[in-house]
Amino acid sequence: MTPSSTARIPLDPPRTLVTRAVDWYSRRTFGATLTPAAAMGHHPRLLVTQLRHEQALAKWDRLDPTLKTLAVMSAAVTVGCSWCVDFGYWVTVQEGIDPAKLRAVPTWRDSDELTDLERRVVEYAEAVSTTPMGVTDEMVAGLRRDLDDAALVELTTMVAVENSRARANSALGLHSQGFRDRCELPARA
Repeated sequence: MTPSSTARIPLDPPRTLVTRAVDWYSRRTFGATLTPAAAMGHHPRLLVTQLRHEQALAKWDRLDPTLKTLAVMSAAVTVGCSWCVDFGYWVTVQEGIDPAKLRAVPTWRDSDELTDLERRVVEYAEAVSTTPMGVTDEMVAGLRRDLDDAALVELTTMVAVENSRARANSALGLHSQGFRDRCELPARA
C-alpha cells in the first residue's frame, strides 16, 4: 500500500480478501492505492460500508454536477483536507468539470470564473463547513431562487458528507497523493 510519513495510522492494513480487492480496484481505476482506503482497511466492514455509501452518493442527480463539485471542493478547502482537494480536483476534471472553476474555489470572492449561483453555492458550502455553522436564512433563500427543494437537500447533504470525509482524512493525517499533478496536460509551446 502507499506509504505516508505523515499518516497517523499505518497504511498497511492486514491483507484480507477485501483489502486486496480494494487495492486492486484502486490501482486499476486511479493508478494508486487511495490512502483513505488503506487506512480504512484496518476495519474491513467499515471499508465496505464506506464503499457502498460512495456508490450510492454517485447516483444522486438532483443537483447540477458542477454545483455539486464546487460545493464539495469548498467544504474540503474550508476544512483544510489536502487529500480531498487533490483527489477531488483530479477525479472531477476527469469527469469534465472546468478546472478553472475548481481553481477559483479558494479565492471565490475575488474570482471572475464563477457565476452568481456558483458563488452562492460555494459560500453556502463554506458556511456549512465552519464551526459554528455560518448558514443564514438569506443564504438559503438565495439558493432556493435557483434550486428546488430536492437540489437544496442534496447540496446540503453533499457538503455534510464532504465534511465527514475531510475531517476523517485530516484527523488521520492523510495528505495529498499528487493526483492533481497528473491532471492537466502541459501547455504546448
